[in-house]
Amino acid sequence: MERRCYRTAVPSPLGELWLTSDGTHLTQLWLGRPSGPEPDGESADIAPFPAAREQLRAYFEGRLREFELPLAPAGTPFQHRVWQALLEIPYGRTVTYGALAARLGQPGASRAVGLANGRNPIAVVIPCHRVVGAGGALTGYGGGIERKRWLLELESGRRAIPGLGPGLSPPVLPVPGQTA
Repeated sequence: MERRCYRTAVPSPLGELWLTSDGTHLTQLWLGRPSGPEPDGESADIAPFPAAREQLRAYFEGRLREFELPLAPAGTPFQHRVWQALLEIPYGRTVTYGALAARLGQPGASRAVGLANGRNPIAVVIPCHRVVGAGGALTGYGGGIERKRWLLELESGRRAIPGLGPGLSPPVLPVPGQTA
């Protein structure tokens, strides 16, 4: 059966996001110019675009901490294990590449984990931005370090969220290796 490919753009505080779907699942989310196969069409109404658009809006407004979207990223079995582990990192928290490798039963494989993390095709939703270097250093983010910093500040409560008054922002959670 031929796999379908649909694309749509979604505005965000990080700039335009490009979403790709197979008609059922979210297959890609790009911060900026998309790559991959040419789409069969562009339509904001193809599943799961409407739900993704609403959940992304809620996330950027600080009202959503965990996405509930059907995902189908293309990757190797090891990449899928890494991406699943990323989904288990709580909102507002970070983990180092080494700790993530150990969590996967692959101590010493932080470089392999970093490569799999860097090939995550569904940025933001699969939170690869929550992985930091040793000591909490902000390293390696395909969308750029400034976007990674922005996302971590949003999740830690250190970034002002449009539309929320004083006292309504998410609780401040420490980012390891950084001072508030």
